[in-house]
Amino acid sequence: MKRVATIILNRNLPKPADKLYEHLVKYDNELTDVYILEAGSDANLLSKYCTWHATEDKINKIGLRYSRGMNYGLLKLYNSNKWNDYDAFFLITNDTELMETSTVEPLLKILDSHPRLGILSPCSKLWGEKHLLSNQSTKYFWYIHNNAYFLRRSFLDDILNPQSPTYMDFVFDGNNFRGYLLESELIAKAYANNWAAAITAEVFAEENESYLINKSALIKTESYDENIRLYLEEGKHWLRKKYGFNSRWSMNEYVKTFYDKFFEFNPVYKEFKL
Repeated sequence: MKRVATIILNRNLPKPADKLYEHLVKYDNELTDVYILEAGSDANLLSKYCTWHATEDKINKIGLRYSRGMNYGLLKLYNSNKWNDYDAFFLITNDTELMETSTVEPLLKILDSHPRLGILSPCSKLWGEKHLLSNQSTKYFWYIHNNAYFLRRSFLDDILNPQSPTYMDFVFDGNNFRGYLLESELIAKAYANNWAAAITAEVFAEENESYLINKSALIKTESYDENIRLYLEEGKHWLRKKYGFNSRWSMNEYVKTFYDKFFEFNPVYKEFKL
């Protein structure tokens, strides 16, 4: 039995999605099943390894983005009675690039050695956080911005919506379409439920932004600059409506409060605190 389910979110970029799928099969086939979700992709631009093709009119028009897309894929596993087959879920987008070595195996080993770790993120070679991991390769953080998350199933069991869930609300808030502070909300839910979130330098994953910059028309989205503008504009509106916060710094303080409380309740993990 494979312990991990990897979900790759794709939209009209079959070559990168295929490459990512083949990489995981090559290096981690014994540990992970790999699923590709096509979020309103054109029929002639599907990955050859496509698992699910979401074709509802609204999805065809605007896609799913990370929050709705990962909800959609996770819910497919949940409703097909495969959910409990897995110990963890690796959620990545088609622009994720991995090193030419195993990715899932070291992530799973870290999860196994940290029993209260609910969220684990590979580091990026471009992140400043890398310098904080020079002496200790895995540390617990209260802010992690990434499109590659390794999530423990039992953590998700504590926070998912079990009552008539949809791709709008299963794990992530689908009303936050572009994902502004999506990671902060997830991390707050983790620490509030006595789970931790960590970054590890034992695994690296990079985001190739050139796809969004150069192929926005192909993936049927706004230009890179327009995406950033809408990400901030729509995200700030979502943040104020849901939390009553007028800035991301208020959200950061909110998460940090839960982070600090976690170590008060779990002093055994203080060695991993920043």
